[in-house]
Amino acid sequence: MEFSWKTAVFFAVALFSSLAAAVNEELVITNADRAIDLSSQLVKIAHRLTLSNNGKATINSFTFLVAPDAKDDLSFFEAQVPDSKKVLASTPNIDADGNLAYSIALDKALEAGQTRKVRVDLVFTHHLKAFPELITQKEKQLVQYRGNAYILSPYKIGAQTTKVSLSSANVESFTKVKPSSQSDSMITYGPYNGVAPLTTENVVIHFENNSPFLSIAPLNRHIEVSHWGNIAVEETIDMYHTGAKLKGSFSRFEYQREQSGISSVKAFKTLLPPSASDVYYRDEIGNISTSNLREEDDGVELELRPRFPLFGGWKTHYVIGYNLPSYEYLFNSGDQFVLKMPLIDHVVDNMVVDETRIRIILPEGATNIELDVPYDVTRLEDSLHFTYLDTTGRPVVEITAKNLVEHHIQDFKLSYQLSWITMLQEPLLCVSAFFVLFVTAIIYTRLDFSISKDEANENRLRTAGMAEILRGRYSKRMSLYNQFEEQIQKLKGYKDPSAYQVAYLTKL
Repeated sequence: MEFSWKTAVFFAVALFSSLAAAVNEELVITNADRAIDLSSQLVKIAHRLTLSNNGKATINSFTFLVAPDAKDDLSFFEAQVPDSKKVLASTPNIDADGNLAYSIALDKALEAGQTRKVRVDLVFTHHLKAFPELITQKEKQLVQYRGNAYILSPYKIGAQTTKVSLSSANVESFTKVKPSSQSDSMITYGPYNGVAPLTTENVVIHFENNSPFLSIAPLNRHIEVSHWGNIAVEETIDMYHTGAKLKGSFSRFEYQREQSGISSVKAFKTLLPPSASDVYYRDEIGNISTSNLREEDDGVELELRPRFPLFGGWKTHYVIGYNLPSYEYLFNSGDQFVLKMPLIDHVVDNMVVDETRIRIILPEGATNIELDVPYDVTRLEDSLHFTYLDTTGRPVVEITAKNLVEHHIQDFKLSYQLSWITMLQEPLLCVSAFFVLFVTAIIYTRLDFSISKDEANENRLRTAGMAEILRGRYSKRMSLYNQFEEQIQKLKGYKDPSAYQVAYLTKL
């Protein structure tokens, strides 16, 4: 019998399938509670799983599945121990059925007969679809959620319950999988007992959701670090309303009189760091005057009102900038510095950042740059940025990321080396420049650098000197004449020749 590579692959797949089946039989989810939050534009799903080892071998990890039709919308995934909130390491992969399979490593080995509780959180973006896609200014926004009544799992589930939280009690329709029920804005599926592995039952929930559907693409964030006590942050934002698009024309009169456009966005709030100062915000026309800035305990709250309400398909463009004290985010030990601050900040509640580009500008002379990020990003090639008094340029670390939500507001660490002598480069450069300028001015004004003589100029100077001498002698002669005339008048008045003779000999 000829043993080809196809035969080897066949036996390997068969062996892997048999081992997976054995593991599936040993590991059982005795209880599973799933909470689906549909109250905003995000789909937030929290799983509370109780794992049980019914076999004899030790289990160190388990698999969590995401359906193929939902994996592209997955923005955030995290598994943790509920009591300690310790995050468990997870590795994504694609299984044979096209599911996104996460291999989650347990913090401690699950011995035979033991149970362990695990929480798995997922956040999906653009998973709610507007239905209908076009609405008039007076209509409310209806959306559809499509999912599975059961938890998609490769393991048998002893008992599971799903609770779906909606933004409104106005539900057009929902798929009923017995037992299922609705109570106000809550839909409950289950409890279901003895659910076999990979069981699916498609459900569709059609309900009213007028919460802001705001997406940002792109978010250009610039962070400029200065070792003189300041970190300047500037964000250029293009914000879109991705809900049901406006059908027909917009009437400002009806909007003001009838308070229509319930699904439109009139204003939104941005939360800045607590130490933010010198805040500015402007759009293409100029400063956004319809805004409020308030200092709260947990940050600086900036409320912005665009120049027009945002309906579905509309967008706005604006810039936010502020300064931060460097001592809160920049740490050092000798010449080694570490910058620790969030990759992105809060722009709007339940935000969706489809695309972001972050530029971190370091001081001139920074070397040995190392970047540590909390999640996967794409780092672009480093570049140089030139500004005032720069000679070799400032290093720029540039990264991009996609499909981010509030859960991605996490700190990055950027370490680099910078000598303290380099910090004095710009002040010394200024002092040297002024010194050279003043010395040059002194030399230029006091020395004659002409190569050949200018006869006409010398004659003019010689004539001016002679004229000055004549003017002085003429002034002296006039003074003598005045004194002589004064003595003559005294002689006429007092008739004293002797006094006249003395004055003549001493003064004249």
